Amino acid sequence: MDEKKVMLSGIQPSGDLHLGNYLGAIRNWGARAEEFDCYYFMADMHTITVRQEPAALRRRTLEQLAQYIACGLDPEKNTLFIQSHVHQHAELGWVLNCYTMFGELSRMTQFKDKAAKHAENINGGLFTYPALMAADILLYQPDFVPVGDDQKQHVELTRDVAQRFNGIYGDVFKVPEPYIPKTGARIMSLNAPDTKMSKSIPEGCVFLMEKPEDIQRKFKRAITDSDTENCVRYDPASKPGVANLMAIYSAVTGKTYEAIEAEFAGMGYGKFKPAVGDAVVEALRPIREEATRIMADKAYLESVYRAGAEKASYVAEKTLRKVYKKIGFVAR
Repeated sequence: MDEKKVMLSGIQPSGDLHLGNYLGAIRNWGARAEEFDCYYFMADMHTITVRQEPAALRRRTLEQLAQYIACGLDPEKNTLFIQSHVHQHAELGWVLNCYTMFGELSRMTQFKDKAAKHAENINGGLFTYPALMAADILLYQPDFVPVGDDQKQHVELTRDVAQRFNGIYGDVFKVPEPYIPKTGARIMSLNAPDTKMSKSIPEGCVFLMEKPEDIQRKFKRAITDSDTENCVRYDPASKPGVANLMAIYSAVTGKTYEAIEAEFAGMGYGKFKPAVGDAVVEALRPIREEATRIMADKAYLESVYRAGAEKASYVAEKTLRKVYKKIGFVAR
């Protein structure tokens, strides 16, 4: 039997997963474990390039881990861990800093964006974190790294650094391929249907851990359209708000747009919006309940991230030892 190919993904622990994250990506992740050997880590070391409140960072890291498990990432089938628990990330990060060029780092668009937003704290980590990201990836010799548009540049840099290192020392790193994930529904903001759902616009964003009554309130206030037709019809160009609500309803119920139009024929938005809210509440209920249960079971959560870090460390150490030997460090 062929060995599974390896896939790795790092997630910054914001703790605020929302419906757009879930329907657009996360709910497809559980099935990946059938095809790939998957590593998912909470990228807590990356978060500190921007100042964090320590207790909040700790809480969010654990909340996010609990939510991923509740969304279907089975710890028996996936390696789930916290980045700072695997010291090889920081160690290889330093080595790769020395093989990543200043010019390459200065061209990173995320550095420019974050430096503009946090002008009072343009620190060295903010500048060099793509080298740490390259270490995060290359430690596990993955075949694939799932990337959104905002991370393509970092994976390209990782490939460049791996090829540069291999060019000097021989075949040390597997050069990973970007993996464009199958995307689910593209979910837009409830109160600004021309922009993607984002936690930066909380009123138009439905969070996975939100109370049912708050979710329902947001759907009742959702923007539909300015015409007087008051008709549930899928027309993204002239009715983007209604089309977005239909996309959400379709994604959580599995119904086609034709079936939804028929279901709400002659009913108007007053019936349609609460129905979408109800469907979303029911779809998220098992996730919210399971994540809450996991968060309350500290021993279980700890057993997951300890076992994950143990497996990750074992794999990472093999790569790090090889790197240290190649560059001339005396063996420990």
